[in-house]
Formats: sequence, structure tokens, C-alpha cells
Amino acid sequence: MERPALTLSATVLDAPDPRALAAFYHHLFGWPVVQDDPTWVTLRPPGGGPGLSFQLEELYSRPTWPAEREGQQMQLHLDIEVEDLDGAVAHALDAGATLVQFQPQEHVRVLLDPAGHPFCFFVQG
Repeated sequence: MERPALTLSATVLDAPDPRALAAFYHHLFGWPVVQDDPTWVTLRPPGGGPGLSFQLEELYSRPTWPAEREGQQMQLHLDIEVEDLDGAVAHALDAGATLVQFQPQEHVRVLLDPAGHPFCFFVQG
């Protein structure tokens, strides 16, 4: 069977307030909003490529990180390569992120977005 044409459009994060979470990632990346509805917001990088979308989930539960048996499990996280780890962390904190206490690697920083989704900054080493 021939593989059909497939294009990754976006990674979608559930959120109790899609517009608020999109505003955080807009501040973080500087990407413009290309779709804005009360239940769905999409950001795309200016040069094209997959974006990030934020979907209303009224029953959203923040994941626990690091994982705990009784807590809501993380379904995914974003890995974001940076040149200046300390500068990127400061920028994310200014946007509303939280730096988690447990950091598993020297050249990686785990943060939480305002809805509790983990994301990692890393320096390619």
C-alpha cells in the first residue's frame, strides 16, 4: 500500500482556558495567533511548519511531574532547544512558567506552563 500524503499541522494541548495558555506560548515563542476561538487557539511559526494549538478541556487535570502513581500522568512534553539556558529560563519565568524543583539533567531545565504542562529547555551538547 502506498503511504498517503501526511503533514503534521500542530501539537494540541488541552487547557481549561485555551486563550490564556496561547497567550503564554505567544509570549514564549513570539509566534502569531492564526486561529482564535473560545475553545480553540492556534499559533504558527512565521516561517511555516507545525504550530501549537490549545483546546478547551473543561475536565482538565494538571499532570504531576515528576510522575506519581496517584497523580495525573503527563501525556507528552515539549523539548525546546535553546542557546542560552539561563536566559531562556528567565524569559519563560517572565512569561508565567514555573521552574520545577527536580531537574534530572545538567543541561536541561524542566518548567511548567501556566496550565501545568511540562516542557524542557535544553542546550545541544
